[in-house]
Amino acid sequence: MDYQTNVSLDKELKSKKKKSKKVYDQKPTPAFIGAAWTSLFVGMAAFCIGLWNADMLLNEKGYYFTILLFGLFSVISVQKAVRDRLEDVPVTDIYYGISWFAAVASIVLLIVGLWNADLLLSEKGFYGMSFLLSLFSAIAVQKNTRDVQYIDRNDKNED
Repeated sequence: MDYQTNVSLDKELKSKKKKSKKVYDQKPTPAFIGAAWTSLFVGMAAFCIGLWNADMLLNEKGYYFTILLFGLFSVISVQKAVRDRLEDVPVTDIYYGISWFAAVASIVLLIVGLWNADLLLSEKGFYGMSFLLSLFSAIAVQKNTRDVQYIDRNDKNED
């Protein structure tokens, strides 16, 4: 008899574990949100000011600016797809794969462009670091935005 009771309890516990959802209730601090936005603007501004002052042809400046925009959009798309899957929002595998491909492609295109550019090594490093700062910051801003919206939405539903 004791065996039957334990087996029944084990089944109930397992079914409750499967049904329970992860709880995301840690709202990002205003300091972290501000730091993410600040680093995004600093990275983008530094990259764009560097392009403005660079001794390059206009088509080269356009290439690097387009890569910046492409990279920012693609990493936000990756973060959105990852977060949607985490929250059980349907995301197709093709969209998820394209998002990752675009993010990696933007980084590779910047590397190839800088590798072949007639720039000082310090300038190449500057563009690479400001680009990566911008990409990382865009991911942090998108994550903070989703965290705040998710928590605010759940707080309204509980009221």
